[in-house]
Formats: sequence, structure tokens, C-alpha cells
Amino acid sequence: MKLRESLRLSWRSIRGHTLRSTLTTLGVVIGIAAVITFVTLGVSLEAGILGDVETGDTNRIYVWGSPPDQGGGPGEGAELVFTQRDVTELRDLEDVAAAYPWTPLPTESMAHGNDTVPIRQGVIATGPEYLDSEQIDDGRQFTEGEREAVLNPAAAAQFEGNVSVGDRITVSVPGDSAVNVTVVGILDTSEGQGPFEGFGEDPRVYLPADPVYLDLAGEATDDPRYLSVIVEAESPRTVETTRDSARDYLTSNASDASDYLGDDLELTLQTGGELLDQIRDILDRVTAFVTGIAVISLVVGAIGIANIMLVSVTERTREIGIMKAVGAQNRDVLTLFLTEAAILGVIGAVGGTVLGAVAGWAATEYADLPLSYPFEWFAIAVGVGVLVGIVSGLYPAWRAARTDPIEALRYE
Repeated sequence: MKLRESLRLSWRSIRGHTLRSTLTTLGVVIGIAAVITFVTLGVSLEAGILGDVETGDTNRIYVWGSPPDQGGGPGEGAELVFTQRDVTELRDLEDVAAAYPWTPLPTESMAHGNDTVPIRQGVIATGPEYLDSEQIDDGRQFTEGEREAVLNPAAAAQFEGNVSVGDRITVSVPGDSAVNVTVVGILDTSEGQGPFEGFGEDPRVYLPADPVYLDLAGEATDDPRYLSVIVEAESPRTVETTRDSARDYLTSNASDASDYLGDDLELTLQTGGELLDQIRDILDRVTAFVTGIAVISLVVGAIGIANIMLVSVTERTREIGIMKAVGAQNRDVLTLFLTEAAILGVIGAVGGTVLGAVAGWAATEYADLPLSYPFEWFAIAVGVGVLVGIVSGLYPAWRAARTDPIEALRYE
């Protein structure tokens, strides 16, 4: 039997049982759609999180001290070990373009005019190089040595009427201490600015470590220290050399950090690229896990095709007998049923791909992520649909091909 004839007969059988065929392919449609949706969401999430960071993070080296084998994300378990002298010495190293601290400031509230709102975390003491000028939507970056602040939109929206450039806010810290700063810039996004912060859209207030953090910390201790330091190389080509230089200094007796690290803490220096790879690996694992769950729907769809094909063989036993009686070979019957199963798989794959693409678009719109379709998965989906149909139809087709024509003709 020619392939064209097999396709014609298979399609006629499918159209003759439209409802049954639709319900059969529904399992494959849902399975493929779930896979496409979750993979699209995963790729879009990765693009949304890493897209902006990758362009400005390649020269950075994140430095912190934490217990050995701490695990977790960047800066996990970090302790206060770096002094202002360490930062100054790092700036003077060869191939270092900039070095500045990064330390979250423990706070209680933030006030603007007569409005006071709680803010337990999200106030960051750092250097002006931490925020790129292109990230500022209104105003400018704060200046080191001045009592100024840059806010993200989420922080600016904490107050009625929003905070704008030129306004003054008061940040209160535990111990009845407070600092008055002038808002000189508003960022263009509320997303976290680096791996230390995560990638949520929580309120963020950025203050100059010098003088704000040093003054506040100086009220509590004679030896203010920072939680971490960020070192920027002059170019991506010198990142490794810069990291080695920074490590040599911080582990030498010349640094204050070496005294505070002691035997209990381990110095970690990771480049922006390495941290991004870690984040990317985590996202890939999450996507793979969720996609694996979605594949269960494909298994259910495959079982549905196998089941309906077995039913079809039973229903068409007499038809199979007639085909064999007029000269059809076993391979003709096998081809006919395999073709029918493959068509059901293709229909399910195409329908699932379209549905998955629409669902992926809707999910990214809801999550406010940049849409990024994994087009290679579209081809994989169609291939999997055909494979599911063929594999699911193998046993029913084999059983149909082995039907005894005499017994089939007497079947009622």
C-alpha cells in the first residue's frame, strides 16, 4: 500500500470519529503546550534577570568573607571584615579601575515630610560607581562625601505623591540614630542592581558609604567595617589579573581584612561572569524541573493514543479481515495504523505548540518579562508529537497486522 493511500485512509478514519480523535489528541496538546509554556517562561525569566546585568557586570569582582562551605547565593553568610583602608588600598592596585564597598544598612523607617514608612531592609551603602549613569531615569548619581541618595521607583512610591529629585528624606536606624539625605536621582527600574541584591522589585535606597555609613557605624564602634567590596577591573581581559592582585592584598598581613578573617572565615572573590553563571544554572535547574513535571502530561497523552488505537483495532477487526482477504499484506495494515497514530501525534504537537506559544506570551505579559521564544523547542515539540504517536501506535498496529483474516471475517 502506498503512503498516500495510507494517509487518505487514516485521515478518513480520524474524520469518521471526530470527537474521539479530538479527545485522544487533547492529552498530547496539553502536554506539548505545558512544556512550551514553561520553557518559554524559563527562557524569558533568564533574559529578564540576566539581560541588563550581563552588559555591565563583566568587569566586576565581588568579594566577601564567609564560613567555609557556606553555600547559598552570592554573599551568603558574609560577615563584616573590610575596612575603609582596605577599600582605599584596593583602589591603588594595578589594573583596578574602581573599588567600593557594598553593605546593607540596618534600618527601621524612612520619612519624607510628615509621612513615615517602615523599611527594614533595602538601604544600601556603596560607592557611586555601583550605579551606572544610564540606569538613572531622573537626576544623577550621588557623590562620595556628600549626604545624598538615589532611590528606585519602588522606594520613591512609598510616600503619597512620590519622592522626586531635590526632596529630602530621613532614614532612621536602630539606636535612635538617623541621617538626613537629599534625593539626587531616581532609577529607571525597581529591579535589583546586582547579584548581592537578588532580582526582586523591593524598595531600594542607595547612599554613599562615605560619609553616611561610616558616620552611622562610627557611632556604634570605633572600627567600622563593610560586609563586602566590589572591585572593577579596567577591562574584561584583566579581570583575572585584577582578582589575583586583590586576593594577594586581602590575604596579606598588610590588609585589615586578613586579621578579621582569621581561621573561621574564608575569602571569596567571584567575577560577575561566574556569579551570572551560577544564577543561570539555578534558573536552568528550575526550568528543567518544571518542564519535567509537564512531560508527565505527554506520557498521559501517549497512553491515551495507545488506548484509543487498541479500541480502533477491535472496532475494525472485520475491516482488517476484508483488507487481508483482498490481498493486503501485514506491512500494509501495520503502515495504516502507524500512520493514523502518527497523524494524531502531529495534530497534537502542532496544536500544543500554538497553545504553548500563546500561553507563554500570556505568562510573560503577566510576569512583566521580556518575551523570548525557545524556537528549537518548537521543532522538538513536533518531533516529540510524531514520536509519541508512532511509539503509542506500535503495539496496536502490530496487533492489527497479526490479525487472522478468517477469524476477522467471522468477527461480529
